[in-house]
Amino acid sequence: MAGAVAFSLVILLHWSPSSSTPVLASGPATRSIKPGGGNKKVEACPASCGNLSFDYPFGIGPECSRGPDFRLTCDDATRPPKLFLADGITEVIDSMAMDIDFDGSNYYKPRNQIKTSIWLVVPMKSGVRVYNLSLEPPGRSFSRDSARLNITGCDLDVYWVNQVAGRTTWACSTWCHGEEEITEMAARHNCTGIGCCTIEVIDEGELNGESVQEDFRLSIVVHGHNQSGSIGTSRFNRTSLLRDRITVSSDDAMLQWSIVDEPNCLATSKSHKNYACISNNSICYDQGMTSSQGYLCLCDIGYTGNPYIRDGCTEDNKEYNPNQRRADCTRQCGNISVQFPFGLEEGCFARRQFRLSCTNATSSGVLNMEDDSPYRVIDLNVNEGTINFTNLDQEIGDFYALVIAGGLNLFVGYDVSTSLQWVAANLSCTEAKQNISEYACVSINSSCVEVNALSGYFGYHCKCPYGFKGNPYIQNGCQDVDECLQQDICKGRVCSNIEGGFTCTECPRKTEYDPTKNQCTRTKQQVLFKGDHVYIGIMIGLSGGFSILLLSFVALFLFRRWKKNVQKQLRKNYFHKNQGILLEQLISPDKTIIFPLEELEKATNNFDPARIIGRGGHGMVYKGILSDQHVVAIKKSLVIEYSEIREFINEVAILSEINHRNIVKLFGCCLESEVPLLVYDYISNGSLSQALHAESRNDVSLVWDDYIRIATEAAGALSYLHSAASISVFHRDVKSANILLDGNYTAKVSDFGASRLVPVGQTHIDTNVQGTYGYLDPEYVHTRQLNEKSDVYSFGVVLLELLVRKKPVFKSNSGWAQSLSNYFLEALKEKEITDIVDSQVAEEATKEEISSVASLAEMCLRLYGEERPTMKEVEMELQILQKKRASSGQSSLENEEQNETMLPARRAEATCQAFAIEPGEGANLPLKHNQRCSSLEEEIMESATLPH
Repeated sequence: MAGAVAFSLVILLHWSPSSSTPVLASGPATRSIKPGGGNKKVEACPASCGNLSFDYPFGIGPECSRGPDFRLTCDDATRPPKLFLADGITEVIDSMAMDIDFDGSNYYKPRNQIKTSIWLVVPMKSGVRVYNLSLEPPGRSFSRDSARLNITGCDLDVYWVNQVAGRTTWACSTWCHGEEEITEMAARHNCTGIGCCTIEVIDEGELNGESVQEDFRLSIVVHGHNQSGSIGTSRFNRTSLLRDRITVSSDDAMLQWSIVDEPNCLATSKSHKNYACISNNSICYDQGMTSSQGYLCLCDIGYTGNPYIRDGCTEDNKEYNPNQRRADCTRQCGNISVQFPFGLEEGCFARRQFRLSCTNATSSGVLNMEDDSPYRVIDLNVNEGTINFTNLDQEIGDFYALVIAGGLNLFVGYDVSTSLQWVAANLSCTEAKQNISEYACVSINSSCVEVNALSGYFGYHCKCPYGFKGNPYIQNGCQDVDECLQQDICKGRVCSNIEGGFTCTECPRKTEYDPTKNQCTRTKQQVLFKGDHVYIGIMIGLSGGFSILLLSFVALFLFRRWKKNVQKQLRKNYFHKNQGILLEQLISPDKTIIFPLEELEKATNNFDPARIIGRGGHGMVYKGILSDQHVVAIKKSLVIEYSEIREFINEVAILSEINHRNIVKLFGCCLESEVPLLVYDYISNGSLSQALHAESRNDVSLVWDDYIRIATEAAGALSYLHSAASISVFHRDVKSANILLDGNYTAKVSDFGASRLVPVGQTHIDTNVQGTYGYLDPEYVHTRQLNEKSDVYSFGVVLLELLVRKKPVFKSNSGWAQSLSNYFLEALKEKEITDIVDSQVAEEATKEEISSVASLAEMCLRLYGEERPTMKEVEMELQILQKKRASSGQSSLENEEQNETMLPARRAEATCQAFAIEPGEGANLPLKHNQRCSSLEEEIMESATLPH
């Protein structure tokens, strides 16, 4: 961002008149600084304190800073040294935010936001119930932006006091159970109301929709068991810290700074009194919308540096270098070709904005916007001037940092598209050609193309014109395309290749075009016979014709036989390549069948597209009917690497041994095709996701008892995979779409395409992150260590779907994408649990049952895996809930009668609902009820008549 300095500070908290005085957290004393300032010897001034750096207008000492607000002190007595503002308690703690970027090309969005942290300890006194706090910025050059405050203490009601409106608004509350121990650190870590609560000041100074003024006040009222003050003699020593004091803290409070000598640029331009923008080629920028909040200084477009010092803005060194300086550049990253002007190493790219980094672990290009950039390049096309990428965070984010790379508008994207256009420079083609030393289109046959964006003209990029292909950014990069290599491109005429195109010419007289030789050949002369010779000619012609016909039939027969033998040999080769012999040794024939390809082709009518019942990230699923009339789902993988074949065989061998009533059974496989085929039992009644998120509640008639049973069955299946199977299996893609429902609505866990087998003695696996956004374990995403608790987190999101009936990622009222887990945990702070859950759940379940499931979900969603329960514990909790509900008679007689009435109907619907079921992927198509109902037997008989 342009013309700005950003800090992380500890904000000064002042007390309004009250019956008690606060105790500030300990810190170094303020150094004595003489008044003054200026810009006389900035070059000789210190520019760092420990590992923290800074620049003018901030500085240490009066000669090195602009006025008291910008005066810093460095405490060298601490290790590491600490940096403070002039008030002595405002500590600079974030080194990254200290970097100054005075870049005039970012003129419309200067960065003057300051990240701060707050820490204040208030001792509690006996008999004092009300504690009033006021929060002020550390100087008139600063204004408040946003903050997230944690209030730690026992039995507190926190109110926001609006001095302007003259009213008090409740913000949050805390409570402590009398017999429960909790540390101050643990309370602040969760901060869900037990010993700690959170209030937020957002959107440039708004708290709960009300404007926050400079005099920000809180009123904290002690209630309940803690009204008498400190109980430090309690045997609960850890909890007593929360009862002895109130702590106000924050790690992300934000401030803004500006030059406030004059209210705006207009005023300072008239007076020029103590004008801050003293560098040549600097400009003034109004800080606030009201033009009364001061101003900032920026370097003008084309210049960079520090506009607050003389000659601080220098010409921007962001020129394009069309010459590659190194000859040994790496031009491949995984399956991505990294062509010039982009590069991976110094000397291999045309400008620093075109540098990419290659991560060996993922073998893919990563845009080098930041060290931890989530934008991963998946395709780079230098001829078309495009970059396709994926966002690893899977969030709808601000693309500003990606589009404005290093201060140059070289990349442009639209909304949340996963594709960017890029240009060599922000110049027109005419302007670019005037400076030939920086002109990007260096190939002889290249052309300059001007690019327009939504906001207007954008810049130029280079392109190989029609008839050429290659890289227009390197010498002789655009090579001629030989169009004549295309089959019969001239349609019966002779093709001649020319540079940049081709020509078509007719054959000369008495010649004809031979497409096999791509040339004209002489026409055979026809001779007419007279008299008897005519009959001889006819006989010869007929004999020749019959001979040719006979030879054609023989040739066709031999060709088909040869083709059949080739296919047979090809299938045999695929069988050996796919380790079929190894699989035969590993599995029992009575448990898993190795199908010949021919049988599966018949079962699917040669993999007819009409038989496709599901598509997913791992492949396509076909519905098939075997010769014994068994209905199966056949999964055809998209692609599998040869190095993964042995791992795939081991996985099939293990899955063939899994025999659990709530896991989709692997019926067999086929290894005679290029990619292995998996055969599963066909599950007819859709997925739990369809049942939960059907457009009409009448589509699926399930009640609370059904959902609890389905959740218990799914938890049991996952528990079996984790601990009861012959070798542990981590599912890695637990979601409601992968919990299928059979004809009796029994849960069947599916989709083992992303699952991983766990070697004996290991508790986790280091692997690339894979799964579905909204269900992903944040600890797994951060560490890339997959363990059994990752499945527990995903199952917690499924429990939330049962309660709230919202998808894991849904649109909020404001239209933004929102995570269900974040929504639920935040809503618990403000609402009753019965106000959050779906109306059907609130009607059919008791509050105790809802609270039990919500508590179980909250435990599954805890940030650290070690704090989550195991799947066995989750299963036991759900079983206990089932037994309590059955024994207490909470299910009404009406529901029981309704279930008994619905059960036959459900079984009948199992074969008449046309679901798109994909074992291993879940069902992603909507429920359909407008198709003709028929029994399973009728469907089998009808399918048996289809051509194979």
